[in-house]
Amino acid sequence: MKGSIAYRSILKRGLHIGLLPEMAAAVNPSTPITLDHDLDVLPGAGRHLTVAQYAGHVEDLAARLWAAGVRPGEHVVLYKRANADHWMLAAAVSRIGAVVVNLSPALDAATVAVLLERLGRPSLLTDAGKLDVLAEVALAELTARVMVVAGQRPGAISLADLAGSPRVRPVLRPLDEAAVITHTSGTTGIPKLVVHTPRTQGMRLIPQWRLLSLMRKKETVAIHVPFVHSRMVAAMSLALLKEFPVLLMREADPAAVAEQLLEHRPALIEALPNSLMEWEHLADDPRAPFGSVKVFSSTFDAIHPGTMSRLLKASDRRGALFFQIYGQSEVGPAVGRAYFRHSAHKANGRCVGWPMPLGAARIRVVSRNGQPPSQESPGFIEVAWDGLAPAYFAEQDRYDTNRNGDWWRTGDVGYRTRFGCLHMLDREVDMIAGVRSSLEIEDVVLGRLPELTELVVVAGPDAEPVPVICTVDDKPLDQTRWRAAVAAFPQLADPVQIPQAELPRTATLKVQRLALADRFAKKPADRT
Repeated sequence: MKGSIAYRSILKRGLHIGLLPEMAAAVNPSTPITLDHDLDVLPGAGRHLTVAQYAGHVEDLAARLWAAGVRPGEHVVLYKRANADHWMLAAAVSRIGAVVVNLSPALDAATVAVLLERLGRPSLLTDAGKLDVLAEVALAELTARVMVVAGQRPGAISLADLAGSPRVRPVLRPLDEAAVITHTSGTTGIPKLVVHTPRTQGMRLIPQWRLLSLMRKKETVAIHVPFVHSRMVAAMSLALLKEFPVLLMREADPAAVAEQLLEHRPALIEALPNSLMEWEHLADDPRAPFGSVKVFSSTFDAIHPGTMSRLLKASDRRGALFFQIYGQSEVGPAVGRAYFRHSAHKANGRCVGWPMPLGAARIRVVSRNGQPPSQESPGFIEVAWDGLAPAYFAEQDRYDTNRNGDWWRTGDVGYRTRFGCLHMLDREVDMIAGVRSSLEIEDVVLGRLPELTELVVVAGPDAEPVPVICTVDDKPLDQTRWRAAVAAFPQLADPVQIPQAELPRTATLKVQRLALADRFAKKPADRT
């Protein structure tokens, strides 16, 4: 009941991540939070915390930031190596009324410099390793102050030196002003800075609160998403308010993941689609690391039906389901769909789901060419609701080109069936002439060739569709099996095989299709 009261309060007053740990502790102070790694900013805190301890650490770090000179309304860029303390530090920044700007540790120095300049001399909270990455960046000109989470660096304030600073009262951001800023994947250039307000963050909890209501027992939730992503806000908020024990995972190596799953036996796993693809061979592990999982959940990108089927069959739970959410940073969760053990392998991977219950997003598909949107003539997918991000920071004109009144154009194309299911066929920028859907081809072929770990169809030098493939252990592709698998797609060029490690990826492990296409933009004779 306490969790429901807190949830209703968030819907009314907005989600303030600086208060969330304290709210969760009021619901149940003993809810456990387990990490698979040590915290950079608090190395002595250990890997097993209660939510009450977690809330205390956030209050302590907020006091240190205040002592460092951070004040309400300032922008604080958080750019450090991947670690669960990122979300803790973001909450601490929020607790004193500053605006946290979460930057992925995967961003390079040149990109970070552009974003720092765009923000207008923010504070920078980082670590020694990232300061080395930024060695050639003029931080003295681009930032108001530089802080490090631990250790000592010339010209930087160390949070370690500020331990024991006097606690300060929380300061709340206005309901409709920026509270958290994240960034887009940057697949087409410099990432855009997406503004989130307390209202928009609170609204995004609605559909997922109902999903978690399917879990009657207080079982462990395993979360493996980038700590900097807006999705992390919702995942942590929901789990803690629902009093679910949380396992925060950083390590992606399948062997390490298997050990964590076997030790903690989560009932729900929230992870990136590409992480689940990397882990799916654990379904064959006789120890059954996925045996305890009742719900698999994934956002960020569509996931292949074969992967969902394999994971569901590895669960020992009755009624196990895979819940896929389609959305993006600007819109949050837009539509969703559940897949089940005995039917996932037959699912159309392009059907990303239906609008979720009352209070969630509305969806429409708008014609691109005057024809009614259909499978043969897909239209622009648009979303409207109070969860929409209201701006791109310092790029309002760029934002406005995608906004039409209440509706946000996602950049994806698709259609809706007569039953209302939204089919997402491709990103508009990735469409290839003569190909109905690159993603559809990828779904089908990956389902037929388990030796493939990745397949991406991109435009070649003559705009022909080139399948770029990766295989298990980078073994050579069996051409006979390939030809049989792609017989229904005669428009495809010959496959190009590359090592998995050479795939350009975003911070959420999406393949950067345009960067990959650029690699093959020249004809073979011109590449020498």
